[in-house]
Amino acid sequence: MSVDVRVAIADTFWDRLFDLPKATQKKVRQFVTKFRQAPTSSAINYEQFHDACQSNYRSVRIDLTYRCIVMTPDKGNVYLLLWVDHHDAAYDWGRRTQVKVHPNTGMLQIYGSETVVSEPADTSPEPAVIHNETSKPETPAVTAPLFDLHDDEQLLGVGVPESLLGVVKKFKNAADIEAKRLLLPTEAYEALALFADGNDWGEIWNEYGVTAKTPIDVDDIDAAIERDGSKRRFYVVESEEELETMLAGSLEKWRVYLHPSQRRIVENQWNGPVRVLGGAGTGKTVVAMHRAIWLVRNTLDDDKKVLFLTYNTNLAADIKSNLAKISSATELERIEVINIDAWVSRYLKSRRYSSRVVMEGELEDLWDEIIDASASPPGKSLPNSFYTEEWSRIILPKRIDSRDAYLRVSRAGRGVGLSRPQRAAIWDVFDEMRGAMQQKGWRTYQDAAHDACDLLADGSKPQSYQHVVVDETQDMGQEALTLIRALVPEDKNDLFLVGDGHQRIYRRNAVMGQSGINIRGRGRKLKINYRTTEQIKRFAVSILEGKEIDDMDEGIDSTLSYKSLTSGVEPVLRGFDSEKSEIHWIADQVKELCPGGAEEYSKCCVVLRTKALRDKYARGLKSLGLDAVTLEQRADNQSISGVRFATMHRVKGLEFRHVFLAGMSSRTVPNNMAVKDSEDPVERRDNETRERALVHVASTRAVEHLMVSWYGDMCEFFRVT
Repeated sequence: MSVDVRVAIADTFWDRLFDLPKATQKKVRQFVTKFRQAPTSSAINYEQFHDACQSNYRSVRIDLTYRCIVMTPDKGNVYLLLWVDHHDAAYDWGRRTQVKVHPNTGMLQIYGSETVVSEPADTSPEPAVIHNETSKPETPAVTAPLFDLHDDEQLLGVGVPESLLGVVKKFKNAADIEAKRLLLPTEAYEALALFADGNDWGEIWNEYGVTAKTPIDVDDIDAAIERDGSKRRFYVVESEEELETMLAGSLEKWRVYLHPSQRRIVENQWNGPVRVLGGAGTGKTVVAMHRAIWLVRNTLDDDKKVLFLTYNTNLAADIKSNLAKISSATELERIEVINIDAWVSRYLKSRRYSSRVVMEGELEDLWDEIIDASASPPGKSLPNSFYTEEWSRIILPKRIDSRDAYLRVSRAGRGVGLSRPQRAAIWDVFDEMRGAMQQKGWRTYQDAAHDACDLLADGSKPQSYQHVVVDETQDMGQEALTLIRALVPEDKNDLFLVGDGHQRIYRRNAVMGQSGINIRGRGRKLKINYRTTEQIKRFAVSILEGKEIDDMDEGIDSTLSYKSLTSGVEPVLRGFDSEKSEIHWIADQVKELCPGGAEEYSKCCVVLRTKALRDKYARGLKSLGLDAVTLEQRADNQSISGVRFATMHRVKGLEFRHVFLAGMSSRTVPNNMAVKDSEDPVERRDNETRERALVHVASTRAVEHLMVSWYGDMCEFFRVT
């Protein structure tokens, strides 16, 4: 191919390609490969078609039935692959869709033709039914137009085409915007919808507003395609190898198409630690992965590495697998992906650490022995759970190692108040526990993290790391964040931390500022949900309704500025009188959702609260003749067919087209061991919030369909009060 000719592929092309029949997909792949090599070749039979939206649209034959819509350059040398579909459907797309450079923002946009615009309906929004028991309007009806106080420049600056200004100014509510969604460019729809949802226009402008510094040539596609806003929808394929990789399988769009807000976060030179918040499906992990690759390519010294830390072992495996899809082998070698506890264990072992690191469950018998032997009068009135909770919430994270330190430490967040004499007496129990563990040569993971910090402070620092990227920051404890701060010196681009308090499913949590991580002025938030439909998002958010969620740095995080890009069907909630009936129903739904048979079953995942239930339901589905694949710690091998089965903890970080939350009865969710063992009201409240967060996380793994089922009494989280 001539170096002067370039081919860019619109995200709409991929959206449609992988919905076509397998045989047709193969033909399209062959065509794309040949097209990129020589788009000006006489072998490419360009055809004009009647009533095309733009004069530079052409149809190209894939076979007798299917056509590709291409935009040829009037100026410059960029050819755009826009759409592929059945003959009639492809031509229809070309008649109703336009691709133009916005004169104010310079972005290359895809949006509906103004020739098909009709007046927005003057109606109140339809209620959004989340549960079958009640309904609640998403946005209250208003009489005045939403954008009465916005001038043309403001609307044009967020991407509204000039031809659609009159339509936009008639919008009265969110329903009007939704009704014209396919007409609007995506960036304009997002900005307008966020405002309709109650977000501040100033914040929206900071995120979406663009004012070109120089006049825009609307005919210069070559220049437009290089702007960040255009890269969200169009990707220029630079090599044959890259194209073959993209065509080899179903393209995960996150690999090449980044939202401008994501790109700004990924590619910025930050003057210190950065915290990125975002609800489930907003692309936090995607941003973290792209950031790691960007650091390797742009700032990493030759002898250094990027350390990519997670809390969850399974997610570390998934991230390592996904990083391989967006980086070369050489680049991947310079990114070390590992979960925090494994890193601590390996580091301490390399420093000849002699203690054995034990899990909390391994300490249960020792706790019983120590508490039963305690003679402290105040201790006799406290349950065993108080000591284990005080140990994990106060003693370990705050590294309390003496009676005096315990008398002084703040116990904020604990529901049981203690007088000074009570603290003095109770300390004996913790002191005995410390002594017993020392005799056995045991240390907790929190202790081990503190010990690692000590070694780092003494100069025993791994010299290979220049940057640290952290996913799942909400689940890191104070000792972990303190350790992370100590891993690299304070400098530009040193720490990049992403997380979401709504997804905190473990007991560890901390405040960044108290761990030495100063993010002042460098906090960012992702607002667009790319994974789930708006209906599934609302359902998942409702599970945590009324719960106060922190932002990991002493602030409160809100789901107000959290919008899904797609609309779909409401989640299905079904109760049964027996487990057998529930499993039969799940099997029937899988078959209905996967008309292609077993090769499509991997699009479905059945999620349960415990491993025992997971295995039980998997056996039930197998007995009905459906293949079942149990997800363990290793990454999911998509080449193996079968319905996926996972626990709620394991499914974190994954996504599936169809998700079944099964066994959601009041007997199993919330888990009794997780919530009801504590007698501390604050602890019980926090435990329940974590259980709700777990269901929230599992719900947000669904892309298109979410089905919730149970037998007996329904889980209380789904009841509307």
